Amino acid sequence: MKTVLIVDDEIAIRELVSFMLAGRYKIITAKDGREAIEKFKVFKPDYVIMDVMMPLMNGVEAIKVMKRLNENVRIIALTAYAEKKRNELIEAGAIEVIGKPFRRRDIIHALQKYI
Repeated sequence: MKTVLIVDDEIAIRELVSFMLAGRYKIITAKDGREAIEKFKVFKPDYVIMDVMMPLMNGVEAIKVMKRLNENVRIIALTAYAEKKRNELIEAGAIEVIGKPFRRRDIIHALQKYI
């Protein structure tokens, strides 16, 4: 079973995405970029679903660190600022940018594209 690290400072988003993916993937969550980096090192997830605007370390910086640690990790950015931040996120290493609000099928489709 593939592992997904879900990173968002809003607990409701972490829980919602976890629920959407339950049974299909092993789920790990983190509340900010710093915690995400620590869990990334320990659990070595196959995928990361990353929020952008977070305290302590934003998603763009966390993506850059994760890509340095594992250039093959597949990171999907999940943000309310999709159009504004799309280029920056892709340049940082995200493979996909999904806007908030999002639907379950958006996330499932993005993950399945890269299996």
